[in-house]
Amino acid sequence: MIKVFVAGATGVLGRHLVPRLLEQGFEVLCLARRPKNERAIASLGGEPRRGDLFDADSLIRAAEGADVVVRTATAIPPGTRFRTKDWGMNDRVRRDGTRALAACAARIHAKLYVQESIVWVAQPANGSAFDETSPVSPRLWYGSAIDAESIAREAGARGGFDVATLRFGAFYAADSSQTRWMAQALVRRRLPVVGRGDALWSNIHVDDAAAAIVASTKAIQGGLWHVVDDRPVSMAEFFGTFARLLDAPEPRRAPAWLAKLLAGPSTVAFLTATTRTTNARIRKDLGWSPRYRTHEDGLRQVVTAWRTEGFPAR
Repeated sequence: MIKVFVAGATGVLGRHLVPRLLEQGFEVLCLARRPKNERAIASLGGEPRRGDLFDADSLIRAAEGADVVVRTATAIPPGTRFRTKDWGMNDRVRRDGTRALAACAARIHAKLYVQESIVWVAQPANGSAFDETSPVSPRLWYGSAIDAESIAREAGARGGFDVATLRFGAFYAADSSQTRWMAQALVRRRLPVVGRGDALWSNIHVDDAAAAIVASTKAIQGGLWHVVDDRPVSMAEFFGTFARLLDAPEPRRAPAWLAKLLAGPSTVAFLTATTRTTNARIRKDLGWSPRYRTHEDGLRQVVTAWRTEGFPAR
């Protein structure tokens, strides 16, 4: 039986990943940095292993016997008014966490290291379409994701293991705090479309993101893939579809200058930038395809899941 060691098992992606790995017959070991994480991991069906994400020696002990090492750990700051300094811990997770996990993978003779990344690292400034062959560019808070990719790739070359880098589009899921915040804001008509709302976003339901990691793990295959659904969608259409499914009012419109005052220039720059990419390579290489082919398919599942708990509150 193939053993998989997951760092970040209690995060939004990890919570979807662990059960899917188990369903496919993998033995799943999970990094637990504190006691409450151990309980959460056990509830998912994984085996908790105590360790420190930034301490390679503790990771080696925790991951002993694993054939595959997966990093889904992140430290996304809460709130919506993001500043560069707010991303300090997430940057450390990406750089130092990747360095320690990659060293662990080499020491335990893992066959594959799977790295979570983001499509924004290759996003052209002019909004044109891009793919895995496009050059990367450190903008906003994306620099550490580029560094993490390089750290893992170079460690794999030295340590003799394959590296699978999966760049994900914008996550959403019923148990994502950011998705829940967005829904509540739409219901209260406090989430406006910024400017013309014509920036195109490439999105991915977290279930499909988890399935992509499972596909690369089953193949024990290194590579670089963009993991997004089948159709980029404009900000205006995404917010409008979400509001309609929620039976919420049509979103307001706000000029970019006002949004910058309320949410900050970095947040507005992120929301109004186009990420127009494709899943063609991962379809071809791994046979993966999204269950939720469009944002509407995925958001419908999210809203349906919320109905049993009466969310969002009116």
